[in-house]
Amino acid sequence: MSRAVEESNRAMLRARDAMDRAYAQPLDIPALARIAHVSEAHFIRTFRATFGETPHRYLQRRRVERAMYLLVHTAQPVTEICHLVGFGSLGTFSRTFRDVVGESPSDYRRRKVAPADLPSCFTKAWMRPSTAAGPPPGDLSGPGPAAAP
Repeated sequence: MSRAVEESNRAMLRARDAMDRAYAQPLDIPALARIAHVSEAHFIRTFRATFGETPHRYLQRRRVERAMYLLVHTAQPVTEICHLVGFGSLGTFSRTFRDVVGESPSDYRRRKVAPADLPSCFTKAWMRPSTAAGPPPGDLSGPGPAAAP
């Protein structure tokens, strides 16, 4: 890997780390580009090439992941969770949540039960939103593995 590519990857990681730390804060492309020490257009292109999604979509998904956790593990109202994770309006939050998870925040809360006594790696994998079509992660209602002959 060339030195320029390594520097670019480090710059994108700095910006993504900032997004992970401050996901609930208002973040915009100019601020993230400054963190990465690149222009705004270059930041958007390079972030997408590096991580496979735009900075905006990454931040939305990160916020939804946190909201998923709060919906299952707290009794806070959906509106309060919406604002805690950084969304400005309940409508935008609900639409984005449905786009990422496949159901409304209220339906998700009703359907999910906090898993108890499971290793956290399983819990995180089970609760992570999926971008692939098909049943959501953790859905055990499918046919399962085929029986051996």
